Amino acid sequence: MAAAAGRKGSIVLTVGSKVRVRSASSENESLISNGTFRGLVSIGGDSSLAVELDATVAEEQGRIRLVPLNAVLAIDVLEAARAEEEKRADPASPGYFG
Repeated sequence: MAAAAGRKGSIVLTVGSKVRVRSASSENESLISNGTFRGLVSIGGDSSLAVELDATVAEEQGRIRLVPLNAVLAIDVLEAARAEEEKRADPASPGYFG
C-alpha cells in the first residue's frame, strides 16, 4: 500500500471549471454538454448541474443547460478552476454596536 503522504487532495468540482458532461438522452444516445460549470440548481427538490455552454455548437453558446444529477453518466473536468477562499470575519472589526 502507498503511504498516506502520497495521497492527493480531494476532488472538488468548482464553479468556473471547464467541463464536458455526458448525460442520458434518448434511447441509445447520450447528450454531451461542453462548457463552464456554474453550480448546482435545485428544481422541485431535484438537483441539477448548471453548465454554461461553449462554442462547440455555435447556436447554443452562452445558454445555461441544467443536467439533472440522476441523468449524469460522466463528468470530465477539462480545466479546474481554483476555489475562492472563504472570507473570514475580522475579529478586530467593531461589529454593529462598535
